[in-house]
Amino acid sequence: MGAWMRFPLGTALLVPFAAALAQQPQAPAPAPAPPENVWLPKPVAELLALDKVTARTTALTVRVGQSATFGSLRVAVGDCEVRPPDQPADAAAFLDITDSHPGAPEFHGWMLVSAPSVSMLEHPIYDVRLAGCHE
Repeated sequence: MGAWMRFPLGTALLVPFAAALAQQPQAPAPAPAPPENVWLPKPVAELLALDKVTARTTALTVRVGQSATFGSLRVAVGDCEVRPPDQPADAAAFLDITDSHPGAPEFHGWMLVSAPSVSMLEHPIYDVRLAGCHE
């Protein structure tokens, strides 16, 4: 027979063991969900445009749903949002940037103030960056 048969457990040992199991602390409640990644819409985007040939910098103020021109670029703002005041400051804008010259690079997507190199216009002459969003 197996080794467990040589030392049979009596009910006197099982009762304290079962009671100890019943008294074990309950599993902790799950941690609260992190706050939602909420962004607040703003109606105006502030952009900085650079002509790399002439070193001319221009600030563009564009309302959401409208566009502005800089050189041969047309910059349309589809959305502009900021983080709530209780979160780290940041702004993001959805931009459509097109060049009137055929075959020139274009940009369609989100730009972030805090990380301009993550998504940027890759153009040999122009650079456009988001500076912020506001009322």
